[in-house]
Amino acid sequence: MKGKENIFNPFSITSYMGAEYFCDRIHETEELAGALSNGRNVTLISPRRVGKTGLINHLFRSLDPNKVQCFYVDLYSTSNLQEFTKVFAQQVLTGRITPFSEKVWSDIMHFFGALRPVFGADPISGMPQCTVDIQPQREEWTLQQIFAWLEKSETPCYVAFDEFQTIAEYKNVKMEALLRSYIQQLHNVHFIFAGSKKHIMTEMFSSAKRPFYRSTQIMHIGVIDEHAYYTFSAKHLAAHGQHISEETFHELYTLVDGYTWNMQSLLNRLYQNGEEQIEYNTVLHTLDQVLQEEMPSYQMICRLITDTQLRVLRAVAKEGVVKEPGSNVFLQKYQLGAYSTVRSVLLTLVEKELVYQNDNGSYMVYEKFFGLWLKNL
Repeated sequence: MKGKENIFNPFSITSYMGAEYFCDRIHETEELAGALSNGRNVTLISPRRVGKTGLINHLFRSLDPNKVQCFYVDLYSTSNLQEFTKVFAQQVLTGRITPFSEKVWSDIMHFFGALRPVFGADPISGMPQCTVDIQPQREEWTLQQIFAWLEKSETPCYVAFDEFQTIAEYKNVKMEALLRSYIQQLHNVHFIFAGSKKHIMTEMFSSAKRPFYRSTQIMHIGVIDEHAYYTFSAKHLAAHGQHISEETFHELYTLVDGYTWNMQSLLNRLYQNGEEQIEYNTVLHTLDQVLQEEMPSYQMICRLITDTQLRVLRAVAKEGVVKEPGSNVFLQKYQLGAYSTVRSVLLTLVEKELVYQNDNGSYMVYEKFFGLWLKNL
């Protein structure tokens, strides 16, 4: 069956494709839905590529649009109040014109005429799009209007701000305090504040010095349970005439520590290859293809950091998980020098999102494929 032509690959690495192609997260979905429906805002924290965005999309798609309005806002590319307000307004207005109605249009123009919204369609997907023109010096007023409009909705509104830690880097505005001043007055709008930089998100919501201190239910998500992931994957592979044993799947899962995006990337290619019996050697060959393709990017990253940072990064990759970076065994094994230097480098690598610090204080390379590439250098 190798090389067989297929129309649809169930292992997506780009977007949410529906409940049938979403693995597990039953408990997490119920916990999120329960919190929001009972008026609790949620801080959702997870490393990148574990699946928080997919979880949010899964929750929102599972809810009845006649009973609740859902808005997903990705803040990753924003750098100031104006960009935040523009992205937020566009997502809210686009969401509210689907499906289109004269009443909604009239309501939009009454509330947001000053924004000069322009509606159209995505040239590729055909889905509705909205662009807005935020008037200079009117960003705060516009933001207040958006919240006011959501508050008066006939149904509850759920808003997910993804990569929320980005607002901590905005210049010339106390963004956390500004948002908190608006959000604390809302009763009909509830929020998911999702982020991947754990140390920043934890500080934002757990420090008494910050505006959002203890204002949300904090929820951490980890990797998908291995058995649930195997059941899900084996079912879709079997429908394609393919089989993978639990032992081989365990090896695959262990290679990338169960990180969803990396798992999906390998399963997507294994599905494409079409081999009837997927063996571990096939998994390793597929992984090698991925690493070869990504090698120019990985080499560029190595050139952009200092030699000391690269030595520490390679040491972490070769260990897999470093539980005691200050131990003489670790420092001497990789000839890293003084722990004070290593500690400083690790802080920098965490900030650059090249290394991730786990809750137990251990360290690992953030991007799983990059870590495997470094390990083989």
